[in-house]
Amino acid sequence: MSQLRRPFSVRSILVRVALAACLLAPALPHAVGPAAAAPGKGPDSVADVAAKVMDAVVNISTSQNVTASRRVPVPQLPPGSPFEDFFDEFFKHRQEDGDDDANKARRVSSLGSGFVVSADGLIVTNNHVIADADEIYANFNDGTKLKAELVGRDTKTDLALLRVRPDKALTFVSFGNSDVLRVGDWVMAIGNPFGLGGTLTVGVVSALSRDINSGPYDNFIQTDAAINRGNSGGPLFNMDGQVIGINTAIISPSGGSIGIGFAVPSATARLVIDQLEKFKEVRRGWIGVRIQEVTDDLAESLGIGKARGALVGVATENGPAAQAGIKAGDVIVTFDGRAIKDVRDLSRTVADTTADKVVDVVVVRKGKEETLKLKVARMPEEKPEGEETAADDKPKAEPKVTLGIEMSPVTEEMRRRYNLKSRITGVVITRVDSASAAADKGLKPGQVIVQVGQEPVATPADVEKQVNALRRQKKKSALLLISDGEGQQEFITLPLGN
Repeated sequence: MSQLRRPFSVRSILVRVALAACLLAPALPHAVGPAAAAPGKGPDSVADVAAKVMDAVVNISTSQNVTASRRVPVPQLPPGSPFEDFFDEFFKHRQEDGDDDANKARRVSSLGSGFVVSADGLIVTNNHVIADADEIYANFNDGTKLKAELVGRDTKTDLALLRVRPDKALTFVSFGNSDVLRVGDWVMAIGNPFGLGGTLTVGVVSALSRDINSGPYDNFIQTDAAINRGNSGGPLFNMDGQVIGINTAIISPSGGSIGIGFAVPSATARLVIDQLEKFKEVRRGWIGVRIQEVTDDLAESLGIGKARGALVGVATENGPAAQAGIKAGDVIVTFDGRAIKDVRDLSRTVADTTADKVVDVVVVRKGKEETLKLKVARMPEEKPEGEETAADDKPKAEPKVTLGIEMSPVTEEMRRRYNLKSRITGVVITRVDSASAAADKGLKPGQVIVQVGQEPVATPADVEKQVNALRRQKKKSALLLISDGEGQQEFITLPLGN
């Protein structure tokens, strides 16, 4: 049996140090009255705040039917072992005897946390807490247990909205503004770790805007407030008792808290929950672009100064961005009045924008800023791409080598050889010098050069012409737009050399 250890709290350590200092220091005259608060001192107590919000936090229990296999694995014995016949016979009988029960369904239960956001019974939790559940129950602090129904879920932010039917008005909590959080702010988590229920922990905001690669809109609050299994879906409060995050994930090699927990910010959650309540689904904004990060060398080639914004690789034909005049090679630096720092920032900002809203989009194009009007659309469902129609053959030409790249026009033969979609135009790469910068950048045969220096190219001669023009302009590198066979595009830079 494992032993529970009671760690010293930071406060108890500070108290012991202070007592030791008082015993060792000479007596000094002091003023009577309240002492000034030391910089960075934590809250004396969170009991008053906890008392107000504790009844709004619930334990979520779920159950589902799963098919269980009762077969016992047969041990692997060395060939020729004297026990081989014995084990084969023994386990054969065990499996035959259990065949009737092998596929019987059994009930599996799981636990998580949630919190009430309306007096009439709306409850927020994580989607992974209730995923695949046949039955969901909300267990309240006063011992009440109510069956919950799923209103809606959003897998991309791992949030879900439930509803219970109470006989009386419920204690509920409100969302606060996570945008004003600062690293070092005190926070409080309440949840159901390991099924213990009603557990409160206190810590600080350790970091903001964390991307842990769990979804396309990662923007987590990181906290050292202890969060364990079962805390998922529970609230992260500020010191005013407002929910500023939903506890969702932890980093833990051991399975327990090591002081690295993550919460979905309330600024993200509030928009998702509002839409789940209204539509039972999330309707995100969409502008129809494929984007990539602006690196320092791309920023230099694009003439935008420091790296910022999101570089457009493709503007979907007839999509909102294309209709607004946005082109491949544009760098989106402002969207609807908000400065865009990077790719994730643009993705979240667009997704949070209401469909049909007309916004101003500032792009940098060939070193100059332009403001365009764009009407945001609703994000469409992903559908498999349809069949492509054949394109006419282009005249064949001798392969040409530039910047360590051997190239050829995109002919029908090249399309078949490299399985290129018919809509892809440009110059196909047929060989890359292994000692060249192009090889270092990951270029390979079958990719297509679409643009050089933000100018379209159709033949190897076009590529060579653009490279020479960039050299005459004293450019240090060439900006290339590269497409794969499916039409996925990205920008890269290649040094021009002498």
